[in-house]
Amino acid sequence: MDQSTQRELARLLATLRRENRQQSGLDARLTPPDKETAYRVARQVEEELGLEVAGWKIAAMKVEMQQALRTDSPIYGRVYAPCIKPTPVSVEYAKQCSPIPEVEYQARLGTDLPPRAKPYTVEEVTEAVASLHPGLELAECHFVHDANFPPLPAVLADGAGGGTICYGPAIEDWKRRDIPGQEVVLLCNGVARRRGSAAAALDHPMVPLAWLANELSRTGIGLKAGQTVSTGTLTGMLRPKAGETYTADFGPFGKVTATYLA
Repeated sequence: MDQSTQRELARLLATLRRENRQQSGLDARLTPPDKETAYRVARQVEEELGLEVAGWKIAAMKVEMQQALRTDSPIYGRVYAPCIKPTPVSVEYAKQCSPIPEVEYQARLGTDLPPRAKPYTVEEVTEAVASLHPGLELAECHFVHDANFPPLPAVLADGAGGGTICYGPAIEDWKRRDIPGQEVVLLCNGVARRRGSAAAALDHPMVPLAWLANELSRTGIGLKAGQTVSTGTLTGMLRPKAGETYTADFGPFGKVTATYLA
């Protein structure tokens, strides 16, 4: 896939994102052949949009989710500044592209993690985190989930489902709390729909954060102070309907709410 074709795809994906719309399938000529190419296109989408990358999203840390997303490794995507908001959040359902609400811990960086030759350790990235928050990721995809749904690299070029991040107040003294063991519940209109924990889905939110720091470092991109990283779903994927309100209940760590307005 040559440079001009990569740029053509980036312009298409940027247009779909600007216009809050989807398309069915993708011409084989524009489909990235592999993840490396897909991530290069995603970086070009950033250039086309001209928006600040204020955060990142991570998905598929464990085999079960990798199988569901048709990947053999974790994946990541950019989250742009207008899409990171404090709870409660309301979004127009009609403007959401194949929406999925996901319960996730969100880490806000206090110091940079620039590209370097030596891999970052979990301990190092933990020290770089200024605060950890309960949250919801309102994931989206600009390809219609139909019979023509394109291969994974096309989705990665589109930002790996990156949409809106909704975050709650910082968890007090989070480094000393039982983050992995805390059960979280996803409620729809007050009714529990899914349950999970960081222990089951991620081991600990700092594990995917370390993975992301090293994956970005490998390609010459660094994490920056002030960015928010949504570390991966704890409750799987769920299709919302217009008019529904979703609450991520983290018990003593707080709650986060998002409504899909009809």
